[in-house]
Amino acid sequence: MGEFIALDPGDLGWALGLIALAIALARWQKLGLEGQLLLATGRTILQLLVVGYALEMVFALAHPLAVLGIVLVMLTIAAIAAKNRINDRVKLPLIWGSIFISFSVPLAYTLLVIVQPETWYDPQYLIPLAGMVLGNAMNSASLAGERLSSRIKTSRLEIETQLCLGATPKQAIASYRTEAIRASLIPTINSMMVVGLVSLPGMFTGQVLSGIDPLNAASYQILILFLIVTINLICTSLVTEGLYRQFFNPTAQLTL
Repeated sequence: MGEFIALDPGDLGWALGLIALAIALARWQKLGLEGQLLLATGRTILQLLVVGYALEMVFALAHPLAVLGIVLVMLTIAAIAAKNRINDRVKLPLIWGSIFISFSVPLAYTLLVIVQPETWYDPQYLIPLAGMVLGNAMNSASLAGERLSSRIKTSRLEIETQLCLGATPKQAIASYRTEAIRASLIPTINSMMVVGLVSLPGMFTGQVLSGIDPLNAASYQILILFLIVTINLICTSLVTEGLYRQFFNPTAQLTL
């Protein structure tokens, strides 16, 4: 395979032409997205350059505290973003704890049993794997939490009727919780169904671009997809389990 082609600042400057085209199209269509596109572009450049320099230092240190510190920062940001997308009722510790529990054990299993790097905290493996699964867990938690919250708010009569008939709060919202979990997993399952046929996932593409054998890249991508769907299912189950309780008082009355 050919050598990896590095991109210099000049190449990234030319890449801004793509954003210029997107902004021009948004302006032509009168979508009002020009400001958001500029902000998103600026944040993309700033955030990725900052994380690039930060990871260079972490890779050079190769110290477990530095690596875990990066992962905890990523986890906290993911939890805050997921909370903000649901509603004010959901508590940050619920989202943080759900994501932490859902990704820590499967990720540890993946590193210690399957990948087996020289050290468990090897930043070359731990940080990229954590970043991919945290991003997906954040999205799934947001989708499940928002769906469950909306369904409870719009189904007050049905829920209160079931409570009057003797159902527990968990029984009264069971169908809405199931619906929320299933809906949150649709993007993940869809991506698994068409991977390699319609889309080439990021990790696979990145490894191939860096010169890794395509079969090895495919093996890692299979591992990542299995890891993501497992973590997403655990995360959404925990988030919805904790979230529905916040809609009921100690006497099992619905409070909106």
